[in-house]
Amino acid sequence: MRILLTGHQGYLGTVMAPVLSAAGHEVIGLDSGLFADCVLGPQPDDPPGHAVDLRDVPAAALEGVDAVAHLAALSNDPLGSLAPELTYDINHHASVRLAKLAKDAGVRRFVYASTCSVYGASGGDDLVNEDAPLRPVTPYAESKVRVEDDLVELAGDDFTPVFMRNATAFGFSPRLRADIVLNNLVGHAVMTGEVRVLSDGTPWRPLVHALDIAEAFLRVIEAPREPVHAKAFNVGTEGNNVTVAEIADEVVAAVPGSTLLITGETGSDPRSYRVDFSRIRQALPGYDARWTVKAGADELAEAYRAYGLTRHDFERRFTRLARLADRREAGAIDPGLRP
Repeated sequence: MRILLTGHQGYLGTVMAPVLSAAGHEVIGLDSGLFADCVLGPQPDDPPGHAVDLRDVPAAALEGVDAVAHLAALSNDPLGSLAPELTYDINHHASVRLAKLAKDAGVRRFVYASTCSVYGASGGDDLVNEDAPLRPVTPYAESKVRVEDDLVELAGDDFTPVFMRNATAFGFSPRLRADIVLNNLVGHAVMTGEVRVLSDGTPWRPLVHALDIAEAFLRVIEAPREPVHAKAFNVGTEGNNVTVAEIADEVVAAVPGSTLLITGETGSDPRSYRVDFSRIRQALPGYDARWTVKAGADELAEAYRAYGLTRHDFERRFTRLARLADRREAGAIDPGLRP
């Protein structure tokens, strides 16, 4: 198939593009390039693509496309809270516009990167499945809920949207993100010898490796229509439902000599939830998220050392909020985040 991969120069897109290509598909990228140079290690071999802001995608970019894997977004909670109007403009309105362009162009499958953050403060100890109430607590998560709602309305015989509610991503990508929990804790441990947790460590988080997300997208793109049509899927594995304190313990084990400090200064995070991932395994026989938190911590620690991660790059270049602030100060992007 010919697959349009939005956000192909981002953290997940850089991992997903070769997975889709290795399966025999033609991958066309689409990215504004905001984080294209945020590379640790060898330069990625990007697919050909469109250099365009998501808000400005021309209809011609969808011509001849069989499926869209839509990752492009303002991609974390602090960034969304800093500029909620931009979050809704990019993550919600531009995503729905892209889906409409895709449907008009005859694209048959639209696979959307949503998030388990839509469950927010779920409450209780039960695992939440895709039918659980959605309680987003940030503009980022709220924007994802709005897109899911709008894309359901577009579903039809010739247009199949699918909603991938990814757990919190982790793992090495050539275009690193240091502002997600496991990646961040391992980086601090490697550079400072300390694993510092600012919360009280009790919130639950579901985690999933970037490669397991990529594999899930591939399987959904290739799946028959009926098992996936207009459905939401939690992407991850129950074995990676862990508390922040448990994540920190794995980091200490992966970085010998490091010590754990749970300060509790920010209190208990209201985003606490454990997730049921059985639906995706039932819909896609043979699929399972295979990477453990321990394996991911080991992988990250090895990569950080091998590629000489510096503290400045870790705190500025590979942290989304800091990177955008630096680019705005340098005049590389305008207040609307357009290059």
